[in-house]
Amino acid sequence: MEAYTEFAQVYDRFMDNVPYEAWCEGISKILTEHGISEGLVLDLGCGTGTMTRLLRQKGYDMIGVDASAEMLEIARNHPDEGILYLQQDMREFELYGTVAAVVCVCDSLNYLLEEEDLAEVFSLVHNYLDQNGVFIFDMNTIHKYRDLIGDATICENREEGSFIWENYFDEESSINEYALTLFVKQENGLFARFEEFHYQRAYELQRVAALLEQAGLTLKAVCAEGTTDPADENCERAYFVAVRTQPHVF
Repeated sequence: MEAYTEFAQVYDRFMDNVPYEAWCEGISKILTEHGISEGLVLDLGCGTGTMTRLLRQKGYDMIGVDASAEMLEIARNHPDEGILYLQQDMREFELYGTVAAVVCVCDSLNYLLEEEDLAEVFSLVHNYLDQNGVFIFDMNTIHKYRDLIGDATICENREEGSFIWENYFDEESSINEYALTLFVKQENGLFARFEEFHYQRAYELQRVAALLEQAGLTLKAVCAEGTTDPADENCERAYFVAVRTQPHVF
């Protein structure tokens, strides 16, 4: 699970093409449709806190959870907006009480390489959601890993740094390996070289749906990114919306 150490320094700069604002609009619309226009929301795998801050601006009280100390340090360096950041592994996260909603974006759940870990996260989300609370998350699909980025090399060069992102997708294990080489500009004008290795697993949409059901969450929709169309095997990123319909038992 350890990732985003040196990359954390330049993550926001290299990821400035990620449509966080559009994602936030879609998420807030779904929450409002489920009667959640305010209240406490957990951003699971919050990274540097971009989505966390956007949802805070929508009026939600935010908690951000991430395993990377380096990413959270950057999140906390932004102006204090009353956001609580916790360094926790999403497979073991703990809160002080329940929340109205949980969001998890930017394929964070694909970093869970074992089905048992994904099931455990779903179980924890179930435990910490209010009754009728909403769980919204995205996942990269098998199609994206196998047909679009598997065995591809992505490079980008900027004044403040460069990266080479080499991909390899193993169909037998459904795991995609990213070999990331970074060249980060230092204060003296020289560039330091770093390497990171990231691993993500592709899950069949039907299996994710089954694990949600096993965790006691009711699946409401699985859509392709940026649409309300049902996700299928040809979409790159699938969005899941699930609800806790079972009351808490004390």
